[in-house]
Amino acid sequence: MPLPSPYPNLLDGPSVASTIPSSELHRVFRDAGERERISGVPVTKLHVGEPYFTPPPEVAQALAEAVTAGRTDYTAVEGLLELRERLVEKLADQNGVDTDVSRLFVTPGSCQGLAALMQAVAEPDAEILLPELHWPIHLQQVLLAGLRPVFYPLGRDYRTDPESVLAASTANTRVLLINSPANPTGAVLDTATLSTLIDMARARGWQVISDEAYEHFVFDDEHVSTASLEWDVPVSERIVHSSYSFSKSLAMTGYRLGYVSTANDRTAHAFRIVQEANLIAMSTPVQYAGLEALRLGHVVRENRAMVLSNRDAVLPAVRDAGLLPELPAGGWYAVLDVAPTGLTAEEFATGLLETRNVAVVPGTGFALMPRLDARGRVITVEPAPWSRHLIRIAMCVAPSVLRSGVRELLEFARERPGTAR
Repeated sequence: MPLPSPYPNLLDGPSVASTIPSSELHRVFRDAGERERISGVPVTKLHVGEPYFTPPPEVAQALAEAVTAGRTDYTAVEGLLELRERLVEKLADQNGVDTDVSRLFVTPGSCQGLAALMQAVAEPDAEILLPELHWPIHLQQVLLAGLRPVFYPLGRDYRTDPESVLAASTANTRVLLINSPANPTGAVLDTATLSTLIDMARARGWQVISDEAYEHFVFDDEHVSTASLEWDVPVSERIVHSSYSFSKSLAMTGYRLGYVSTANDRTAHAFRIVQEANLIAMSTPVQYAGLEALRLGHVVRENRAMVLSNRDAVLPAVRDAGLLPELPAGGWYAVLDVAPTGLTAEEFATGLLETRNVAVVPGTGFALMPRLDARGRVITVEPAPWSRHLIRIAMCVAPSVLRSGVRELLEFARERPGTAR
């Protein structure tokens, strides 16, 4: 007879992580790769945010020189001091954000930085406010941190309406997530909206996490960093924690390099503990590559111009076909509504891949709304009903790929009744 376990809770049901839904992005990524493997025919990949432009050669050279010179030892858990000093200067000069090296952390990609921020600010039974249409990795990070997601509806053009945010909040709300420019919608929040959201959060004792991975890809206006609106607020009273990325601005996706600026010393301490446990230290050669990348501002501007050119050259045809209400104001993606075709998002994406060899992502994967039990495990998960006809396409791919993929997409749509011809 087995002995009774001294840790009975370990045997009581599945782990929290095992109940969290997998990202739809990764499923489509696998499906597209499998189709290529079996058929031998290349898939036109509009499903993934992998840029066609590449990191400048100076970045690779800096990485190689760091390795060759033996700069491969540990750095502090916060990151290379010289890089952090440069990032503090960058945030002040370009973003209007006041921070200090003691509150600035280099991370292996902004994704890991966001996950660590969630853990650093999480409280037992605390709720976090997310838009109904959100990046699925945000939801996974929230659940793994033990936060309970509460969703607010988006307004016209997928913009955040502060009144809707307030209406969704409860007495247990502790965190508000802001993502501008947004993935997947490309929506950009202006200064007035951000100010209202920060004032609302401060009055209610909330923390704010600002995901600004696409900061350099605002097309019709200027990017506003959320934390810039706290410049005159004493550090101890600041509430906006910000995450940034090298992956988008400088196409350094595989380098895995980002950074986080925490609002105050209390959160910096908590973030440091999380990184000590999860990370120990960043890759040292990658940090030297990042240091070189910061000297290449002209490349950032060129990369922005290439994505904007893609948007303006190709997406008006999608809008004219009645599948896109407005051109995205920022970011790398566009959310299409394929309801006129009579197909659901899954049917459209599957049919497009099988008949036209074009991969897109169903929008339902960006609108998952889980129900949790008392321990934070997911009991059920369903997409928001209005997302059932949405798909996301990437506009950061090569111009020829985007033109070809969109041409096939529109021809596929026109074969269905109700689509503009």
